[in-house]
Amino acid sequence: MKERVPTLVALLLLVSLVALSWWAADYTLRSVVLDDPRRLTHEPDAWSERFVMIRTNTDGEAINRLEGDYMVHYPDDDSYEIDNARAVGQRAGSPVTVATGDKAIMNEGGGRITLNGNAQLHRVPYDDRPALDVTSEQLVLLPDEDIAYTDLPALVVNGKSRINGKGMRYDNVSRTLEVLSASDVKISGDDTRKRSDTPAGSGPATKLP
Repeated sequence: MKERVPTLVALLLLVSLVALSWWAADYTLRSVVLDDPRRLTHEPDAWSERFVMIRTNTDGEAINRLEGDYMVHYPDDDSYEIDNARAVGQRAGSPVTVATGDKAIMNEGGGRITLNGNAQLHRVPYDDRPALDVTSEQLVLLPDEDIAYTDLPALVVNGKSRINGKGMRYDNVSRTLEVLSASDVKISGDDTRKRSDTPAGSGPATKLP
């Protein structure tokens, strides 16, 4: 019996320690006021001036560049708002494009950029083909797909040809322009002779020169 006394005492002390720890933890939870989880609101949590963001492909080559005068980040939807934005697409195998706007919102991990106010897309000349310019109050860029589009009225100038319409989608990979509703079309004779496909504005989708 005497040999069991130390064991019983140790067991009693262990049970007491467990019970005391449980009581202390429960007392702490009941006595300490915990703050509610922080709510994410549409308020900026970071900002930058005169910034430059560069995206690369899997080979480490720069394919997109975004810069502006001022940028803020919103944590609730992980979006960025940019003043005087300038987006450059320089994907290999495609003509360089430069898009600008008074304001820009970038979201979807950089997969979508919406330019608002004096939005313009400029595709530089390449080979023997003229520059392409699209202006609208809003242009949406999909950098990963090298596509720009708008549902608003837009003016398209391609060389000496011009199209006024509502709704436009330009694919820089295939160099295909789709104008959903053209209200004013002026096709230059020089541009018509250069291309062997459908003249700009005469159909729902046009392969640009």
